[in-house]
Amino acid sequence: MEYFEALDVGQTASFGAYDVTAAEITSFAGQYDPQPFHTDETAAAESMFGGLVASGWHTAAMTMRLLVDNYLADSGAMGALGVDDLRWPAPVRPGDTLSVTTEIVEKADFDDSRGRVATRVTTTTDEDVTVLSMVGQILWRRRE
Repeated sequence: MEYFEALDVGQTASFGAYDVTAAEITSFAGQYDPQPFHTDETAAAESMFGGLVASGWHTAAMTMRLLVDNYLADSGAMGALGVDDLRWPAPVRPGDTLSVTTEIVEKADFDDSRGRVATRVTTTTDEDVTVLSMVGQILWRRRE
């Protein structure tokens, strides 16, 4: 387990890959964000996107899956206070493969048992297009 004390500002990690499918895009959107450019390939082709695209919330969920599987699962992370500066600068499309890069940008005391770690998260496609950026405010276990 990696504790708060072992983390350093400037520390980075990169990992992936998450393969995005049209079926997953339409399924997620049908349940949570049923806008036509997320749920209907014909309507999406006529939209400003020119084709089916994932909901930004789906992009965030896929990013979270990569974070948990590759960064948070065996760590001292205890949940988050929220995210700052969430952006979706480009859409995710069927056939994209997503990867994530993290950078610790700030550490601060939170209480006796936890620290707060601000982590910049950037999600990119296999074409190196940034599709999500945010700063997670993560509570991290201190060494006892």
